[in-house]
Amino acid sequence: MEPAWRQQGRGRGRSSQEGQSERSRPPQKERDRPGAPAGVWGPGGRTKPTAPPDPPPAASVQSKFEEIRKSNQAAAQRLVESQLSSSSDEEDDDDLDDGEIDHKGGKTGKILASTFTTYTNQTGGDAAGLARTGQYVSDLFQSGALTCLICIASVKRTQPVWSCSSCFSLFHLPCIQKWARDSVFLVSSVTDEDFGQKQHPWPCPKCRAEYPPSATPNRYMCYCGKLQDPPADPWLAPHSCGSVCQKELKPSCGHTCLLLCHPGPCPPCPKMVSVSCMCSKAKPLPRRCSNKAWSCQQQCGKLLPCKQHSCTRPCHTECSPCPRVSVQKCVCGREKAERPCASPQWNCQQVCGSLLSCGNHTCEVVCHDGVCPPCPRSVSRTCPCGKTKSSLPCTEEVSPCGDTCDRPLSCGEHTCSMRCHRGSCETCRQEVEKECRCGKYRKRMPCHKEYLCDSKCPKTRSCQRHQCRRKCCPGNCPPCDQSCGRTLGCRNHKCPSGCHQGSCYPCPESVEVRCTCGSTVLVIPCGRERTTKPPRCKESCREPHRCHPGPCPPCRQTCLLALPGCSHTCPQPCHDLVLVKNSHVQLAGPWEQPTEPAFVKKALPCPPCQVPIPTTCFGEHEVSPVPCHRQGRFSCGRPCGRPLTCGNHDCSRECHLVTNGNKCEVCEESCSKPRPAGCPHSCPLPCHPGDCPRCSQMIRQRCHCKISMLYVECTKLTSADEQTKVELGSCNNQCPKEVRTVDMQTFTLKCCLQGQ
Repeated sequence: MEPAWRQQGRGRGRSSQEGQSERSRPPQKERDRPGAPAGVWGPGGRTKPTAPPDPPPAASVQSKFEEIRKSNQAAAQRLVESQLSSSSDEEDDDDLDDGEIDHKGGKTGKILASTFTTYTNQTGGDAAGLARTGQYVSDLFQSGALTCLICIASVKRTQPVWSCSSCFSLFHLPCIQKWARDSVFLVSSVTDEDFGQKQHPWPCPKCRAEYPPSATPNRYMCYCGKLQDPPADPWLAPHSCGSVCQKELKPSCGHTCLLLCHPGPCPPCPKMVSVSCMCSKAKPLPRRCSNKAWSCQQQCGKLLPCKQHSCTRPCHTECSPCPRVSVQKCVCGREKAERPCASPQWNCQQVCGSLLSCGNHTCEVVCHDGVCPPCPRSVSRTCPCGKTKSSLPCTEEVSPCGDTCDRPLSCGEHTCSMRCHRGSCETCRQEVEKECRCGKYRKRMPCHKEYLCDSKCPKTRSCQRHQCRRKCCPGNCPPCDQSCGRTLGCRNHKCPSGCHQGSCYPCPESVEVRCTCGSTVLVIPCGRERTTKPPRCKESCREPHRCHPGPCPPCRQTCLLALPGCSHTCPQPCHDLVLVKNSHVQLAGPWEQPTEPAFVKKALPCPPCQVPIPTTCFGEHEVSPVPCHRQGRFSCGRPCGRPLTCGNHDCSRECHLVTNGNKCEVCEESCSKPRPAGCPHSCPLPCHPGDCPRCSQMIRQRCHCKISMLYVECTKLTSADEQTKVELGSCNNQCPKEVRTVDMQTFTLKCCLQGQ
């Protein structure tokens, strides 16, 4: 929303059409560009060249200027009125000084000082008597302190108000006028037979003080009643005329109030007067008029009403009854007893017994003073029914006359039909036709009985809400005996009064609105706690800053709590109260209202420690930084590389920790060691450490003579020398060839290489 000074005139008096024409103009460079075609720029673009317009006359310029000036003045006036009409809960910024409320040097303090100056000048600066009045004046500037109890709304500075002369509560003038009219109307409609003929009083909504109809407010007056429609002056108390109050002080002392026009009661009289003490023995001394009674502390000495003792109390106004005890006679003088001097008249319980003037009877009155009364039988007497008079002496009884009694019976319609008799007459037993109390039915019945029918009254009681429902009601329905129970304007309590017609009285309860820290308390009428701002407080909050409304801002300090399992501290910002989503809120649909807030504040645990710690991997391939919360050896992902138990290969598993239960893999390859020269066989064992075992396989080969097949162990054959190999290749049979010697002799050898 734009501020008030821009809502009309658009700041400098330009209309919206002028603003549009400004936006529709081309840039200055375009208009002044050399070679641009001549023409006139209008709202729709360039038009045909026209002759330059004539300059406006001076009169039109002056009228335009006056119009803009008046528009700006009206906007400024509205701005001032909006500031003055703001509720009393909006305080001036002048009241703040170095972050604290300054009631002495700020604007509010100056207004309070000017209101009380004439009083404090009389008291020498003593403001002890201004406590109650000062509270009413301070409430005018306190947030939410002024509330109309009829409409439960704030009382603003510029709204017409009325102040009760008994409880000094402020009400909106239209509200109290409607309240007075409604109260008189309701009372008249219930009590007046001729509606509106009587002048009924109307009560104050708060203290129930009654005002006559002539006192119904019809004008907005200041507090002292001197000025009608007092203007809103920012340097005076709201609704005050600024002149001296001059109301007669109570209790009446002949002086008038010295304060400026103010709300609430007038303070005690500050004048100095010369008065004597309460017993008038001491010389007069100057005293404050409101506290002029003083005691000289001398003994009173006045004779007490008992006429025996004197007052021993120190100087005072009226003497109290004598507190002493003395022996005193009763009224008739027959008995004596110790009695307080303050009550000398007392009666004993003995009958007088003195002989009366007739000389025949004695006095039957209990202890009395003075002359005994005359004999009750010496006066003129009649028979029991009163028809026959008798002048017999007091010693003789008057006998019945024998005529019919004819004394009226208790029914009031018939007389006693018995003969003249002593004592009371009997109950009327005549049968008459009686009408019931409500007048609907008739019935014959004994005269002394009341006839009540069983029909219930259908009329509405005075509350206009409930039926009478009383049996045989004569029409004067009793007041409603039910409780009202309607919700009051505060929306917190129900009306405790009996069921009634019209509006309920305002809620009598008051509510305390506290600041966030709870040090400053503002007492407001019940029902205003939802719209009243918390009072300003100059105390410190839990954090090192001033008390403020609403939740404290998040703590920006570092946590620095010791992390579990290590010696480091938490480096994160404080997380004791963090706003998190409430996981317990589960709604069945958009029609269901949540019973818990959507977000709650919780204390979150410290996050895991992230301090890097140099750590070696399982296989000791590398040293890398690891977060402290994961401190410990790790797998680097490389092959293990540890030598296997075979001693020939390395572990191919990913880098791992070697323990008793977690060892390197077992080598499952076959032996690949080189075989001895000439051994064509592979090692029969899996991969193993050390030398391979001797080859135990047999090699099949023919002997030298090619006759037999020989089986020779591979190890013997491969490890034998040449001579042994020749021997191993012999089959020990006769060689088929003959060998001739030099002497040409022939002989036969065993299997040999020559036989090949």
